[in-house]
Amino acid sequence: MIHSLFLVNASGDIFLEKHWKSVVSRSVCDYFFEALERATEPENVPPVIPTPHHFLINVLRHRIYFVAVIQSEVPPLFVIEFLHRVVDTFQDYFGVCSEAAIKDNVVVVYELLEEMLDNGFPLATESNILKELIKPPTILRTVVNTITGSTNVGEQLPTGQLSVVPWRRTGVKYTNNEAYFDVVEEIDAIIDKSGSTITAEIQGVIDACVKLTGMPDLTLSFMNPRLLDDVSFHPCVRFKRWEAERILSFIPPDGNFRLLSYHVSSQNLVAIPVYVKHNISFREGSSQGRFELTLGPKQTMGKAVESVLVSSQLPRGVLNANLSPSQGTYTFDPVTKLLSWDVGKINPQKLPSLKGSVSLQTGASKPDENPTINIQFKIQQLAISGLKVNRLDMYGEKYKPFKGIKYMTKAGKFQVRT
Repeated sequence: MIHSLFLVNASGDIFLEKHWKSVVSRSVCDYFFEALERATEPENVPPVIPTPHHFLINVLRHRIYFVAVIQSEVPPLFVIEFLHRVVDTFQDYFGVCSEAAIKDNVVVVYELLEEMLDNGFPLATESNILKELIKPPTILRTVVNTITGSTNVGEQLPTGQLSVVPWRRTGVKYTNNEAYFDVVEEIDAIIDKSGSTITAEIQGVIDACVKLTGMPDLTLSFMNPRLLDDVSFHPCVRFKRWEAERILSFIPPDGNFRLLSYHVSSQNLVAIPVYVKHNISFREGSSQGRFELTLGPKQTMGKAVESVLVSSQLPRGVLNANLSPSQGTYTFDPVTKLLSWDVGKINPQKLPSLKGSVSLQTGASKPDENPTINIQFKIQQLAISGLKVNRLDMYGEKYKPFKGIKYMTKAGKFQVRT
């Protein structure tokens, strides 16, 4: 299945490679670099790149491209999911998935990749199973390994690998039993000049952190499960029960895991949480242009809109921007023509605005089109789709666990056209 894996940094250098079957030459990545050059944005590289003898399947995470080399026909989503699992595992082990972290722990990285794939086929991809096989690196363990020449590989096969629930190890014990669930929704939208929604969709996930003793059996029910569309589950979820009753029934893995991801694409169900009033104009024959922006909350159920960041790629003819924000700070890069406004938290009583003029090159013609505005934001304790957890029950164990649910909405690709 997967023959080789290449890790490529933002500069286009291959800084790590791993081969499972035969060694594939680095020159196969030339096809990837050609596609990277043609892409307008780093994330616009095609996920599947055919070559005369191989297929290259890649994902971009944390400014690193993970490029898998395939020789035979394989479902691409299968490989993409595996590559995301690799990134999540590195993040779990090292705290951050960066080039520096991977280079500092290169021995552990190779040990993990050896366990996650067996002869090119996925074997152990659950983080808590891998932690029994390969101990996470610590300063003390690194020092001991350097002196004694030993490795992080465990001496025994994980107990979960031999059970009917391979994602959970046996004999788990905690003094504090707790289960936390985070419902995180990312809204992608394009808003036209008049404020009407052209496209809007929500990508949502439910991330869990479960630390429970023994072998608990959990059920999670929702107020409005019909909202969920295109749902992808963790292997622990009993799919037949979901189909019949719309209830999540599962024996959870130990620790952190993604319970499910979902998609809400019906535009009438997608509420737009912020609005933008804009007046951006350039006059023919004038070296000055007008720039006015005002932001405000909309359909947020009274929750505060925080961490707001507005960016706009101004036309090439713009020399400088002389603006005054009513809140936050702004920067304008005269080389890249990128305007960034760090708003912070929106106060509904006093809406933040950015007003002023922009200078154009003398004699330059009026720009063909107005710039688009990209917005980033976060709203705590709100799932913008309206999804709500009804109740969480536990069976099979006698103790009472502490349970918590948290909601958050954030912007994905949120664009306003002017």
